[in-house]
Amino acid sequence: MTTLLDLKGVSVIREGRNILGPISWQLDSGQRWVVIGPNGAGKTTLLQLLAAFMHPSRGEVSVLGNRIGAVDLFELRPRIGLASSALQDFLPANELVMDLVLTAAYSIAGRWNEDYDLWDESRAKALLDIFGVRELSARTFGTLSEGERKRVQIARALMTDPEVLLLDEPAAGLDLGGREDILNRISNYLDVENSPASVIVTHHIEEIPAGTTHALLLKNGLDFASGPIEGVITSENLNSLFGVDVEVRREGNRYTAISRR
Repeated sequence: MTTLLDLKGVSVIREGRNILGPISWQLDSGQRWVVIGPNGAGKTTLLQLLAAFMHPSRGEVSVLGNRIGAVDLFELRPRIGLASSALQDFLPANELVMDLVLTAAYSIAGRWNEDYDLWDESRAKALLDIFGVRELSARTFGTLSEGERKRVQIARALMTDPEVLLLDEPAAGLDLGGREDILNRISNYLDVENSPASVIVTHHIEEIPAGTTHALLLKNGLDFASGPIEGVITSENLNSLFGVDVEVRREGNRYTAISRR
């Protein structure tokens, strides 16, 4: 087992306030983590650290064996797949869907004068197909629905065959059918041998994909509970985390929370 992401005593401080940490945590190969917490818990900040888009104020972040601050981040980022609403804002609305996925191979967000071979094109088409949006290849990104944009972003995140996949609320804002479809597609992709280790951020335990192995609960920027998912996603932990009275139920590999009031 190889450690892919490693945080040691990490804090992120803004305007004199800790928005994350101190926290120590690691992701090993073969693991599939979910990160859950209330608004303002530090989830997005954590994801930006893991994606090598942010430096810690204190502590040490190692990504794929390289310490942030002592390595060229542009060499690291293609090895990390990231899909998030924050990244979506930087993707050109007038870019064709096919080109948006292809350009991830060069770590850019718009087609210019790059050359792509048949392997690149075949992989882009296959990923769009896997996430159910191949028929949108000739559409522009700005014309897509929110759910379609999420699918295209995930395909783009996987274009470089990354070692780690980071997904920020991939099912947020989707209706029931869309949520279940995208979660099934994510689970099926990550179930394949040699698939990347993953970290998925969400607010809702109903959006935890089947096959998730570990969970991290964040509260006020701190590690409230973490470890194998069965021992973390519990009624007691969720009640304390969100200040509600719910019963957590697990059916198969999926979770739900039911109010007891």
